[in-house]
Amino acid sequence: MSLTADVIVIGGGVIGSSITYYLSKRGKRVIQLERDYFNSGASGSCDTMISPNTKEPNEHLQLALYSVELYKTLSAELGRDIEYEQKGSLLLIENQEELNIMEGIIKKQNSLGLHSRLISAEETLRLQPGLNRDAIVGASYSEVDADVNPFCLNLAFADRAAALGAQTFTHEGVQEILLHNGAVAGVKTNRNTYYAPIVINAAGAWAPIVGKMVGLNIPIKPRRGQTVITEAVPPFVHKLINNARYIVGKHHPELLKNDHSPKARMGIAISLVQSRKGNVEFGNSREFVGYDTSNTYECLRELIKNATRIIPGLKDLNIIRTMGGVRPHSPDSKPLIGFVQGVPGFFLAAGHEGDGICLSPVTGKLVSDLIVDGKTDVPAAAGFDPNRFDLF
Repeated sequence: MSLTADVIVIGGGVIGSSITYYLSKRGKRVIQLERDYFNSGASGSCDTMISPNTKEPNEHLQLALYSVELYKTLSAELGRDIEYEQKGSLLLIENQEELNIMEGIIKKQNSLGLHSRLISAEETLRLQPGLNRDAIVGASYSEVDADVNPFCLNLAFADRAAALGAQTFTHEGVQEILLHNGAVAGVKTNRNTYYAPIVINAAGAWAPIVGKMVGLNIPIKPRRGQTVITEAVPPFVHKLINNARYIVGKHHPELLKNDHSPKARMGIAISLVQSRKGNVEFGNSREFVGYDTSNTYECLRELIKNATRIIPGLKDLNIIRTMGGVRPHSPDSKPLIGFVQGVPGFFLAAGHEGDGICLSPVTGKLVSDLIVDGKTDVPAAAGFDPNRFDLF
């Protein structure tokens, strides 16, 4: 066991493991630290979507489209089946107001390279039978969207990184970031002290806690998502299903301002996928409740009510479990990726919220580019610079 490396990565979620892999691929000696075990945070309590269709038409979408291209060859590159499947996605539109707004959003998405289009309610039903015709007026459809098994993905990154020489230590919580003359020198955990001139904070929703160790106020807040999982059934969900309400609300928050229903208060939207084994997963909520990952009766009731309103056939499926997890939310809904000015050697890669799975390959590549080359060919990378916020 070596206690020294070129880079220390804090976090065993899919972002931390992707970064560890891409840096190892570039020849860096990497130590990855996880306070619990792989997938113990957001990466183990999320859906499976790789969905550019849900992204705002800005740098976020450009990053997602780059990631989609990396995903196409990722299973072969990692030497493992990550259950990647390009299914296409439907962003359900429920009323004329949403439809009018989505027309403009789709035009902007297309201008940035996403091939999405408006389709009628009838075509939506052909692509996804079982939807409630009275609940939708149409959908935004994108063929490029896909899904993946988050557990397989994370472990594939980690195992391939290990084969390239990376060292991963689980059940080691970071207690202190070591500094020398103001610059990063290493990390002290509950078990050992590790040394490296670069430390990457990929701790997700816990990134602010790590940041405080070097005097930073990282503007990331944990936002809980609750999810329902059913028994395995024959093919039921044919496309990735989301609703337009979420992206419309980002562009026109005034539309949701006067909605004081439990659904609005808990940020409930429809997110529906089916795993390769046949389990149907639907959710989810967006709640600011600190680091509380528990499920609540009120939220699960609203989730089920909303989901069965749109897909009535869900009522016939048996629920086998529920889960909750916190996602790292940033003020502008974009991740923070880059070196932090004022603390030489401290790199931040967090704030992906519900896009960690979608953006994990491109984040790993972007981070490795910036650290190894000092530049990147990833488009719009400057838009994710963490120094856009006042971190001190």
